[in-house]
Amino acid sequence: MTLGDDRLGRPRYTARTVPRSEEAAQQLRKRTLINLYNAHPQWLANGHAALDASVAAAYGWDAEIGEEEALGDLLELNLSMGIW
Repeated sequence: MTLGDDRLGRPRYTARTVPRSEEAAQQLRKRTLINLYNAHPQWLANGHAALDASVAAAYGWDAEIGEEEALGDLLELNLSMGIW
């Protein structure tokens, strides 16, 4: 639901979702990132895997690169660029 457009033509949105009933309000209170990550739905796992693969491809790494190796490669890259 939008509140119209701002001066630059971008849509303005409500500050928060307003529940239509007390039951909806109770369900909305349970919608937190903590609960979402604890539930670990398959679509979220698939999204993380796709993002990981895209980042690996952008750096020219194997899609199955481990976290430690990726962090080491990033540190090496940053050091070579004089960032640190």
